[in-house]
Amino acid sequence: MSHNSPEILAPEILAVGEPMIEFNQVKGGDGRNFLQGFGGDTSNFIIAAARQGARTGYLSALGADANGAMFRALWDAEGVDHSLVLENKAAPTGMYFVTHGPNGHEFNFARAGSAASLYAPADVPRDAIGQAKAIHLSGISLAISNIACDACYTAIHAAREGGCLVSFDTNLRLKLWSKDRARAIMTDVIGLSDILLPSYDDIVAITDITKPDVLADWCLHRGAKIVALKLGHEGALVANKDRRFRIPPHPCTPIDATGAGDCFGGSFIARIVAGDDLEAAGRYAAVAAALSTEGYGAVAPIPTAAQVRAAMGV
Repeated sequence: MSHNSPEILAPEILAVGEPMIEFNQVKGGDGRNFLQGFGGDTSNFIIAAARQGARTGYLSALGADANGAMFRALWDAEGVDHSLVLENKAAPTGMYFVTHGPNGHEFNFARAGSAASLYAPADVPRDAIGQAKAIHLSGISLAISNIACDACYTAIHAAREGGCLVSFDTNLRLKLWSKDRARAIMTDVIGLSDILLPSYDDIVAITDITKPDVLADWCLHRGAKIVALKLGHEGALVANKDRRFRIPPHPCTPIDATGAGDCFGGSFIARIVAGDDLEAAGRYAAVAAALSTEGYGAVAPIPTAAQVRAAMGV
């Protein structure tokens, strides 16, 4: 191998945020049985991108604990570079619990003071971002703490200076911050985003707009270059200033939609980085997201590229 090989193999897609150990309630057992899995929206995203064949890496911090070690083993198995994920000996890896009731799934978090929430601007590897083609963050990445929010801005500025695309998923969690603060910061980051991946309910909450086309226009007017609006069981709307496409939902038998939006995002960015146009990336991502709802947990059901292409009949 030449001495340049590490640079050749540098991640083309990076994600920044909080990885979290998941405990997902399984049907039966009087509701007391939980399946241990992995979550954290940006970790789900980057694994989805990796399973579509992208070279991927993660930026964050983990506790020096068993949960952190499980994440590193997971990323190794998935081909996600975690060499830039820090270890904090004084703070834990975050956890959350998913319960299923008549109103769908509900999340309960044990994340206060987590290692990822202490990730600071000085921790951001600007050089690695400059070598990447896209960096991804979410509303949760911004909301977990003020210092983590500042770190995300540092990553965004490094990306813009280095010619790296900025991808942003709204992922609004009002348990983490007020709606006013979320609206202000998200609107600002939307304006700094090359690719915006909002969920319908999130963007309605911060804009009070309900029509998908008007929502897409609002995001584009704020500065986003591409909008891929996730509409759940109604599919998606993808748009830029020149073109827009309504992406129909892919038929599926959903049992757990925990990570569907993250799977859509990771698949969409993987296909954009690979050279797909807006419509092709949207169609691919919609199929991947649909397939991901057919199993339990955020990560296990994420399909591979071969599974997505088989479902698309290509």
